[in-house]
Amino acid sequence: MRYLILTPLALLIAGAAQAQSIHQYSALALSPKGDTLATVEQSDDPARPLKGDIVLRAVSDGHIVRTIAPCATCTLSGLTFSPTGTLAYLSRDRTAGTVDLLLEGRTVATVRGIAQTPRFSPDGKRIALLVTIGAAKESGAVQAGVRQIGEIGETNDEQRLAVFDLATGPVAAAALKPVSPSGRYVYEYDWTPDGRGFVATTALGNGDNNWWVATLDAIDASTGAVREIAKPTTQLNFPRVSPDGKTVAYIGGLMSDFGSVGGDIWTVPLAGGTPVNRTAGDTQTITSIDWLPSGIRGTSLAGADARAVAFDPAKRTTTLWSRPAGFAAGDGKIAYSADGRVMASVVQDFEHAPAIYAGPVTAPRQLTHDNDALPALVKARSVSWSQGGFTSQGWLLAPAKPAAPGTKAPMVVVVHGGPSSASTPAYLSRGGLAPLSAAGYYLFLPNPRGSYGQGEAFTAANKRDFGGGDLQDILAGVDAVEKIAPIDDARLGLTGGSYGGFMAMWTNTQTNRFKAIVSGAGLSNWISYYGTNGIDQWMVPFFGRSMYEDQAIYAKLSPITYIAKAKTPTFLYVGERDIEVPPTQSIEYWHALKALGVPTSLVIYPEEGHGIRDPKNAADLQQRTIAWFDKYLKP
Repeated sequence: MRYLILTPLALLIAGAAQAQSIHQYSALALSPKGDTLATVEQSDDPARPLKGDIVLRAVSDGHIVRTIAPCATCTLSGLTFSPTGTLAYLSRDRTAGTVDLLLEGRTVATVRGIAQTPRFSPDGKRIALLVTIGAAKESGAVQAGVRQIGEIGETNDEQRLAVFDLATGPVAAAALKPVSPSGRYVYEYDWTPDGRGFVATTALGNGDNNWWVATLDAIDASTGAVREIAKPTTQLNFPRVSPDGKTVAYIGGLMSDFGSVGGDIWTVPLAGGTPVNRTAGDTQTITSIDWLPSGIRGTSLAGADARAVAFDPAKRTTTLWSRPAGFAAGDGKIAYSADGRVMASVVQDFEHAPAIYAGPVTAPRQLTHDNDALPALVKARSVSWSQGGFTSQGWLLAPAKPAAPGTKAPMVVVVHGGPSSASTPAYLSRGGLAPLSAAGYYLFLPNPRGSYGQGEAFTAANKRDFGGGDLQDILAGVDAVEKIAPIDDARLGLTGGSYGGFMAMWTNTQTNRFKAIVSGAGLSNWISYYGTNGIDQWMVPFFGRSMYEDQAIYAKLSPITYIAKAKTPTFLYVGERDIEVPPTQSIEYWHALKALGVPTSLVIYPEEGHGIRDPKNAADLQQRTIAWFDKYLKP
């Protein structure tokens, strides 16, 4: 699974981010030779409008080789090249409820439901695909859940592996038969080099919940037989098989949200065995990997910097290219050529809109310039500070129009979700956080303990301590920022979504330093949350035991336990069909604040999941958020 990870407010009001005309690049793929790249692109440029078309470019100089626009009303995704450079992709017709797998315009198969992650077999003669036939919802727990009516918990969407022979005619939806068995949800996979099977992360039962306890398995490409390779003690992502077919590598770590990948590199024999941590003690977080004939390539986060890395068990991790930016590609964050010498990625930071970079792995160059004229709406600065034995890093975003000399400005602290995640650079357009900056607020995006970017020990440092050391890190970060910027300590606000929403609720019960709070999809009561959310499996690694076995720690870390201490005006919002953090958590907190006489407001947005995506809802949320901070933080 792949989900875009943004800072919490930008994630939860992502729909508003399209208000500004930005040339968008997604689903980037690189040909095996490294000479051609493909992306799905959108642009309102009158000279060259693009409505989600596929654009192929030469890596040598970025010129457009050709454009593919097969369906005016379809959504294109899943770009992937065959070993010989042929392009396959997915075309989704939401009205018809189908997805077509296409190979250079020829239909290979039709899926009635949803599909993702097509991959060619090593010999290029077959394509595998993850299919959810008759899907009741979008794939992943961050998506809006199905209505909870009738007898619940009896049926689940099943994402299964299907394999298509390219020598035969197109497979109609009614004739599609997945190869992996029913009852088992397949999250990620990789072909074995002999083409006889796959390695995959899979789980029995509910796919939304059991991703956190998935096992590493082998699946036979002909029979669908499943053999367990390992049951790791960590969560796992990016299973990849070595070129000789003997070893499986994956990213393992304490991870806590769909698409928010970070940890160490682990390996285990394909035949089965005990996984071994190959980067134990490293002070960076591995965020994606691929296993090429030349070795393991991937990406990492080290403090402020995103890195392209190579890994060798003998030489450890080598940095190939690095910059304080965000990377994105269709499969992982960087696409590599088959020999590992060429890379391509969509690169952006807080001040520069997305652009495609490609070329030698140690010196890629900017190929596209469609967004060069877009202005920087903030001035970004990386900030580091020490507290409680850890060094944390964060981002201070100053408004494009700074405060007048001799005056101080209000600041909003933005706490990321997760908790295992990080706030990383992404261009601020007119949506997301940009309106707060335009309204004169400094923005501080801290990455306290529990975040990625400092190694797995740092990520695991908030286990059984939610709101403890991480809140102290955040407060120390605010102190550090106030020493270098004209911040008015009497006009501090705080916001966050998901885990950041919990931190917003929690902070209100621990300190009165903040004068206004906005909490999105927050958690107020870990005890009631445990029994009402759709993803309770993620909690056990963080709390040590289930809530039924150790209620005390869940109560100790719940904002509702200390709610009588809450004094700060708080605006709350959540999606009606959020299964990651049900609306009842915000209702419980809102009800308590109302009873205590603390100024509060709660909006539940209809049909939304763990994120506010509808443009009308996003615009409403944006207006309410700014109005709330203005009311309590402006003179």
